[in-house]
Amino acid sequence: MAETSETRYRVGGMDCAACATKIDTAVRRVAGVADVSVSVMAGTMTVRHDGSSDLKAIEKRVTGLGYSVAPLAGGAAPAHEHGSHHRHDHDHHHHDHGDHAGHDHDHASHDHDHESHEGHDHAGHDHAHGEKEIEGLHGHDHAPMAGPWWQSRKGRLTILSGVALVAAYAIGHLVPAVASYAFIVAMLVGLVPIARRAVMAALSGTPFSIEMLMTIAAVGAVIINAGEEAATVVFLFLVGEMLEGVAAGKARESIQSLTALVPKKALLEDNGQTREVPAESLAVGAIIMVRPGDRISADGIIVSGESAIDEAPVTGESTPVRKGVDAIVFAGTVNGDAVLRVRVTAAAADNTIARVVKLVEEAQESKAPTERFIDRFSRYYTPGVVVVAALVAIVPPLFFGGSWSEWIYKGLAILLIGCPCALVISTPAAIAASLSAGARRGLLMKGGAVLETLGKVTMVAFDKTGTLTAGKPQVTDIIAFRLGEAQVLSRAAVLEQGSSHPLALAILNRAKADGVPVPPAFELEALPGKGVSGKVGGETLDLLSPPAARERGALGAEQDARITALNDEGKSVSVLLVNGAAAGLIAMRDEPREDAKAGLSTLKSAGVKAIMLTGDNKRTAAAVAGMLGIDWRGEMMPEDKQRVVGELKREGFIVAKVGDGINDAPALAAADIGIAMGGGTDVALETADAAVLHGRVGDVVRMIELSKRTMRNILQNITIALGLKAVFLVTTIAGITGLWPAILADTGATVLVTINALRLLQIKA
Repeated sequence: MAETSETRYRVGGMDCAACATKIDTAVRRVAGVADVSVSVMAGTMTVRHDGSSDLKAIEKRVTGLGYSVAPLAGGAAPAHEHGSHHRHDHDHHHHDHGDHAGHDHDHASHDHDHESHEGHDHAGHDHAHGEKEIEGLHGHDHAPMAGPWWQSRKGRLTILSGVALVAAYAIGHLVPAVASYAFIVAMLVGLVPIARRAVMAALSGTPFSIEMLMTIAAVGAVIINAGEEAATVVFLFLVGEMLEGVAAGKARESIQSLTALVPKKALLEDNGQTREVPAESLAVGAIIMVRPGDRISADGIIVSGESAIDEAPVTGESTPVRKGVDAIVFAGTVNGDAVLRVRVTAAAADNTIARVVKLVEEAQESKAPTERFIDRFSRYYTPGVVVVAALVAIVPPLFFGGSWSEWIYKGLAILLIGCPCALVISTPAAIAASLSAGARRGLLMKGGAVLETLGKVTMVAFDKTGTLTAGKPQVTDIIAFRLGEAQVLSRAAVLEQGSSHPLALAILNRAKADGVPVPPAFELEALPGKGVSGKVGGETLDLLSPPAARERGALGAEQDARITALNDEGKSVSVLLVNGAAAGLIAMRDEPREDAKAGLSTLKSAGVKAIMLTGDNKRTAAAVAGMLGIDWRGEMMPEDKQRVVGELKREGFIVAKVGDGINDAPALAAADIGIAMGGGTDVALETADAAVLHGRVGDVVRMIELSKRTMRNILQNITIALGLKAVFLVTTIAGITGLWPAILADTGATVLVTINALRLLQIKA
């Protein structure tokens, strides 16, 4: 194969994994297609192909099965000519839709589908609407739930079928002679669209679809004179399909609701004037004004102003964060108490939320091991059921003198029980719900496999700086020899004004926090490698490193001992001299995050071991590890961290490596799961398997718990699906239950499984 390119499509109307499998099978048969991945929850399909394949043919295959399809902008490689402008087009469109419909909160859920219709129009393949529109269940719906269910095509078909059924009952009572014909007519109302899709699916490689089983069972029932039941079964099937659609829509909405957080409008500064523009049109580098109480409309950097920003929508962090000039802000967060001017750093399609949504959508397309197993299982399971059903229908009457109509009836019921829908959706529904629940709390996982492995983790290796600690030094001790502590701090701050060195910032922040006055200084000069000196109010001040202070002969034995003791605790010390004599010491250290200790102890109580790997010197490492109660290794280069991760894996641990992404990349890659945390999100989001957006140590534990909870949920789902089928299989053969309980068992199981999976969305942060 020459070069491969990828095209992404938005596919509308899928609501269970069986749909995805049908589409997958059909599209793989198109010449030139190398790989297909379909995500039911995101409503997308990614096709890898060499340029030779006919994209129109791919789209025709999908619309033929009764789904809507449209190329997604931005996902198209050379094969597609429409770039990102296309995306903006949609955006306007669907917002309009949302507003007309008057349920704004809902936008998120119907985005896709509008997108897909508009998609058709722009791309100019209207023919898809014309000839190929197949009415029907998984049909060419306008959206999972755009507006109330009864307005969707699926809903209308269900109602129509119900009305026909009621009419047939009425006619049957009034004119018993035509009763059987009335039921056949009622049945056909629902069955014709089902049968059409069954045939399309069979032609494109899925002979055993639920639609096919349904069609055989209904036709068979009519032949053995159970017309009334056939009509009821078709109606119940439609009701079940509709409930599945509603449930799938709910799961899809939860992740799409993230995109609804970003405001649609922004205040752009233009020649000293501000004007309102659509947020999508903001270019990188533009300056926007954000009023107090407004949502920030783009990712950016604060140019002027200082305010408390509520980041809960993006990171789940409950307390507002104070941010000033040069701090990074995210689209979708809420500005608290002051006007900010922000320089835009990312276009709308690349802002943090858009990237999170994209990661989650891609994650839902990558399958978990359990899911692959279930897919393989159902590939043999459905044909197996068909064989069993055939044997049940034929063997007893042929060999044991049973009555044909009774055993054929039982065989048909078994056909309906056989639908693997509930089984197939058991895993992806739980995984999708759990990925969305995580994303809403700032826990990103790149796919089912990651989610599955996380629960098995037995050892977590943490990087120190920026992960267990805040990554910024803080003043820990102020020791005064001659002046008061406040005066020592004030004079040190005077010398550090205007410096952006981390240690200087630590001193200035502490002075600000303690409310110490910082008068302006004269004749400030930096002494390279030693410190700073300057004059204030007739005093000559120097802030020096201990070796530089010793050179000046300013330190006595007792003071030297104090400095050594502080150094042993892993602290850096600066000495303040006033007129050449030592006046005090300021000790600083990169302190652990507030939640680090609590986070590590919850990790321990979950039965997971932790170890700290750091490039820092052994003294600092030992001091921080001692405060946190954690094993440690110090003075490690990135390749050493990678080596240690390898050793732990050989000892039989399942290792998660947590780091801020830049110097930890090799170790993140070597671990079973690499978790990015802290500030380095850009590099980290790309290299790691998972990311913790707010950098709380406790979030690693939350991720592991979420994974365990998901695996339990999947197990329950598989049990529900197979258990119900087993029960009904026995009762059918025993002759206790008939056709319509069989179809209830199937859709009932699917709905139960989906509802159980949606419980994962209700996770407490």
